[in-house]
Amino acid sequence: MKPSDQFEQFVLPTYGRFPIVPVRGEGSRLWDDAGKSYLDFCMGIAVCSLGHCHPKVVSAIREQAGNLLHVSNLYQIPQQAELAEEIVTQHVKMPGKVFFSNSGAEANDGLIKSARRFGHKVRQPNGEPRYEVLTFEKSFHGRTLGSMAATGQAKIQEGFDPMLPGFRYLPFNDIEALEEAVRPETVAILLEPVQGEGGVNVATHEFLRAVASLCRERDLLLLFDEVQAGFGRCGDSMAWRMIAPEVKPDGVSWAKGMGGGVPIGAFWLSDRAVGDDGVALSSLMGPGSHGSTYGGNPLVSAAALAVLRELREKELANHAILMEARVRETIRGWELPVVTEVRGSGLLLGVGIDASMVEVPDGKTAALVIVTRAMEKGLLVVPAGAETVRLLPALNVSEQEIDEGLGILKEVLAEVVK
Repeated sequence: MKPSDQFEQFVLPTYGRFPIVPVRGEGSRLWDDAGKSYLDFCMGIAVCSLGHCHPKVVSAIREQAGNLLHVSNLYQIPQQAELAEEIVTQHVKMPGKVFFSNSGAEANDGLIKSARRFGHKVRQPNGEPRYEVLTFEKSFHGRTLGSMAATGQAKIQEGFDPMLPGFRYLPFNDIEALEEAVRPETVAILLEPVQGEGGVNVATHEFLRAVASLCRERDLLLLFDEVQAGFGRCGDSMAWRMIAPEVKPDGVSWAKGMGGGVPIGAFWLSDRAVGDDGVALSSLMGPGSHGSTYGGNPLVSAAALAVLRELREKELANHAILMEARVRETIRGWELPVVTEVRGSGLLLGVGIDASMVEVPDGKTAALVIVTRAMEKGLLVVPAGAETVRLLPALNVSEQEIDEGLGILKEVLAEVVK
């Protein structure tokens, strides 16, 4: 039976899948079952941050798989503790503690739960718990009930009413709207420093500073969702530091690129003192407050540790900045009117498209037309909304691969214009 037939008969149709069957990957290249080669600027949607089958990641997985795959989190897992130390000391660079999950949605659920626990610790003036989390329009925080309720996109929530209460969505980068939004029940602000799924929208320096200032003034938690943007993708280990390095968050979530392909997510909570008794924020999530059967098991922890060490030791965040400059300079030189702008940071980039200039069949979007045509020519990219094409190459992508990928994209853009 063909894979397409198997999918149709046995797999829930929750994804609109492209008609390719990848079977092998190496670096920035992917091959399908027909032997066709693709230059991959999707990377599992920012997951394979070192490219496909990086030797150090493969070696770490093989070695750990030969010793121990899984034990319960009821026991101490040395690989998990080592990974947590790497994250806290070498990447976040602020005192705090880490919880490991299996995905970004779960990590964001953990941040939401942590905010509500904090709201029970530091309550409203009337003694009631605080619970409301402010998020932003065009955000994306996941597809669990909690993370979906936090997401400021109606299309994600359609057909799943009623939503989990306790969220409001504000205009992104609008300081005035933010300052007017805080209520007595508000406990936290959750945002992506760079919105990925919502169109690759970057928070301004002024906006992040205002958010941080408001959180200090009103005793709110400042929470960053770096599931797609974190660990070097935007030009620094932490995406928020590329925008406002002076800001100090209370919690951060990650997934995607931290595992290089294995399913792992995490969130960090600060050790800063909270409440009248000055206990650490990270101490509020004590035994029984949260859990994950598979989170941070020996196999995924060993793989993620290999990824994060390679990112740090090879200074791949800096390489992402250099490649961003190459992308921007090249696209600017095309002088193609169909390209409205290039948004983003590092190697989380969105190419804005003037949809009025693209021949778009019914049921399609301009971005999907371009993504499909690029795939036919051997380049894998991904949409970010109807009018943005997202570029997410490996963080160790070469200059030659950048030039090759952009060459294909330019050819496609010239062909799709009306």
